[in-house]
Amino acid sequence: MWNHCFSMFEFPPDVEITEHIKTVSSMAFLWSKISSVLPSNEEQFPLQFGDKVESSVVEILKRSRQQLYSDTASACRMLNAQIILDISWERLNTGTWRHVDKEWRRIYSHGCLFKVGALCRESPSEEEIMQAIRTCDMGLLMGAAIMDDILQLVVGILQSELSKAAKDEEESEHVEVKRAKIESLHIPSLKEEMAIPRIKCPSLESFNANYLLPLKPVILEGIIDHWPALNNKCWSIDYLRSVAGCRTVPVEVGSRYTDENWSQTLLTVNEFIDRYILNKIQSPQDGGKALGYLAQHQLFDQIPELKEDIRIPDYCCLGEGEEDEITVNAWFGPAGTVSPLHQDPQQNFLAQVVGSKYIRLYSPEDTDKLYPHQSKLLHNTSQVEVENPDPERFPEFAKAPYLECVLKPADVLFIPVKHWHYVRSLEVSFSVSFWWS
Repeated sequence: MWNHCFSMFEFPPDVEITEHIKTVSSMAFLWSKISSVLPSNEEQFPLQFGDKVESSVVEILKRSRQQLYSDTASACRMLNAQIILDISWERLNTGTWRHVDKEWRRIYSHGCLFKVGALCRESPSEEEIMQAIRTCDMGLLMGAAIMDDILQLVVGILQSELSKAAKDEEESEHVEVKRAKIESLHIPSLKEEMAIPRIKCPSLESFNANYLLPLKPVILEGIIDHWPALNNKCWSIDYLRSVAGCRTVPVEVGSRYTDENWSQTLLTVNEFIDRYILNKIQSPQDGGKALGYLAQHQLFDQIPELKEDIRIPDYCCLGEGEEDEITVNAWFGPAGTVSPLHQDPQQNFLAQVVGSKYIRLYSPEDTDKLYPHQSKLLHNTSQVEVENPDPERFPEFAKAPYLECVLKPADVLFIPVKHWHYVRSLEVSFSVSFWWS
């Protein structure tokens, strides 16, 4: 009878309702996708820790593992996962980071995995999926790899469930970024006699003999022109949003890390772009005046899709270490971000992908004229404000010879080990550094 009654009416298809049903259906299947990368049963899920981990903590971990494979209420799963996260978070923040036992970082990662299970088990909302992605990122940032880097697999599944960035914002964002570049561009006048030399695609032997062994800076041209990031996967704002927009990353807030008001915070890439690249959102803490910089972050380990867009320079093979020992960092920010004059203990290739940067280099032989900080924490950083030095406080600084350049897209600067370098972005900029020995 009911079927007969309803058949009397013809309901026009509602596109929004249809799409909503599709979305709900997709969310319902999300847990089956996550389950496919988990061990098939509780017995195969490893929980092995050293003597430094209390038995009471191990018991909570075992309880969470059991709940992962049972029909326990979501609230119970969440409660136990949060207990694990709270206990391990306290251990991660006790003392210095280098002295944190890796076991507690692994426990933190387990807590993140169990929390994702609590969030995604029963047809999660888009907000819950966003929370689960953030939880995975916290595990990737603060924890240690577990179960063949399972958090990386899980976050990939979660990310694929989210919709792409809104199409109607594309054109306006392109205009805003272009305007930001024009308004912020300030190129200092360069002295020809101090220009860093340029060379196009030198052979390995030539680079080794003329630059690596004598530790001479040089700009290499034509060695990354083949990168997808410079071609078919151009790193536009829209592309970065689509690949990494929902991912949580550490952001430096402030003009430079030596300033008293400098701080760090965690934002999604979308939030970072809106607040510090496009200036759409003002931060209540800084009134919208502070600079934000996604700096010295191993973004490519966190987001493998971006890693596919770059390549390790061939010249790194001249080093003594293995390829997996090369540290690859991302540097993404607006015009005006500054890395104070400092030195690093490894060789460095700085590859420019988007925008341009002014860079100045000083030889380690002139360290006494550069006035390094006396503190152990900043001993590798100069006290001098390079482009506005105080001649009374630092009278010898003006006597130190230097080299300089404006690094442009597809340029790769070789910064020899221990060479002092100062970097200022001239516009919206994305650089990739390769530290190698």
